[in-house]
Amino acid sequence: MAELKPQKKSFLEKFLTGVEVVGDKVPHPAVIFLILIGLVMVLSVIFSWAGASATFQSANIVTGEIDDVTTKVRSLLDADGIRFLFTSMVTNFTNFGVVGVILVAMLGVGLAEEAGLISALIRKLVLVTHPSMITFVIVLLGVISSIATDAGYMVLIPLGAAIYHSLGRHPLAGLAAAFSGVAAGFGVNVLITPLDGMLTEVTNEAIHMMDPARNLDVTANLYFSIASTILVTIVCTVLTDKFVEPRLGVYEGPSAGHEDGALDPAEKKGLKWAMFTGLGIAAVVLLLSLPSWGPLRNPETGSLIVAAPLMDSIIFLVMIVFLGCGIAYGLGAGTIKNSMDIINPIVKTFANLAGLIFLLLVIAQFIAYFAYTNLATVGAVGMADWLETSGFGPVPLLIGFVIVALIIDILMPGGLPAWAILAPIFVPLFMRLGIEPEAVLAAYRVGDSPMNIVTPLMPYFAMIVVFAQKYRPKSGVGTIVAMMLPYTVVLIVVWTTFLVLWFVTGIPWGPAS
Repeated sequence: MAELKPQKKSFLEKFLTGVEVVGDKVPHPAVIFLILIGLVMVLSVIFSWAGASATFQSANIVTGEIDDVTTKVRSLLDADGIRFLFTSMVTNFTNFGVVGVILVAMLGVGLAEEAGLISALIRKLVLVTHPSMITFVIVLLGVISSIATDAGYMVLIPLGAAIYHSLGRHPLAGLAAAFSGVAAGFGVNVLITPLDGMLTEVTNEAIHMMDPARNLDVTANLYFSIASTILVTIVCTVLTDKFVEPRLGVYEGPSAGHEDGALDPAEKKGLKWAMFTGLGIAAVVLLLSLPSWGPLRNPETGSLIVAAPLMDSIIFLVMIVFLGCGIAYGLGAGTIKNSMDIINPIVKTFANLAGLIFLLLVIAQFIAYFAYTNLATVGAVGMADWLETSGFGPVPLLIGFVIVALIIDILMPGGLPAWAILAPIFVPLFMRLGIEPEAVLAAYRVGDSPMNIVTPLMPYFAMIVVFAQKYRPKSGVGTIVAMMLPYTVVLIVVWTTFLVLWFVTGIPWGPAS
């Protein structure tokens, strides 16, 4: 019998394996961020002594005006910096919004998981969805989840891994599919999101520097956003099924159980009770939102999207839905019999988050110290000034702006902060070149999202590593970066090409264009 020869790995596979091996040999993420804090301290001293600074115009969301701002690099080791180091540690942590988001959301999600609701929902979803569509559905839900701000990170990403696990597929591939949708597609949606309102507001302030009478509507990028949602979903689905999952190989961990996916009578009863509870909660939320007097509307404008309490309460609603439905499921399925069956799962969930909370404590300090130094702001303005004087034509300039946004997103992930710096510089510049503000905003969406899934500075990145360790205990930063890097590279190329084609063909960016 002929002996089978091992298949040769392609250069790309060898490269990604190298990234994973090297990345996983680095220290614990907490140690990495401590090293980065030390590096920021050294750089802040060097650039402060050198007098590094940047002058730019920034949109002031509070006053609604464009302010001239001069920012200097501040040292963390002069008198003011040392005072900041000594006095800010507690507030750095308490003001780090990710901590509250995780604790509040996981209160409900943790109970629902321990009660058995998550497992039953997964198997129900698997039963009603064709296997070939599972990845597409997970990625699409991830992109759409940006309507609920950060809820997708806590709910959908671990859910994607669990769905794949229940199907006998590699759970890290499910995690990658969900992560790519939630983070790499964060800037677009088929719906209007809270981020749209904030980005549009900053864009309008930048437009007023050239044309005080002109304003963009919140739907200015809606057509491009819908088309991009479909594009991102297709690209990430193909990458997951054709490249990422085959590279991961066969999952050798324990099976998820319930291989046949069948639900027993108790589980069916629990799901029915959970469904009725969910409908009841939805009815209450609609009652508080739809009427003109609804307390969850913006009290001044009546909007349900822009600066609306409904949007600000998404994480609380996620907690209420999972908590209420989890309790209802447990009572119906018999997994909850008394109050301690509710309290103990919540305590267990918080106990399991102890390592993550410590890591977030360190990350919060790094982000606060980095912001204090103004290194990112000065660097961003420097790149913008170079691009402005480069003499490129409209299309190369648009591509150049995407590249600037990509680079900035490595250091300042999050959507709004970088746009508040870049919009007053690039929107007027592009308007002078005959490029509409809608195009600039669309280019920023393309540049702002793909890097989210490979930059460890993204606040939720450490949590993704923790999710991965449930299925592969030795997972580290390198595991996630190597797994997600193909999504970033392919999305940058395909999405930027899509942007350029949209621009040169003159397709409207949205109904307000």
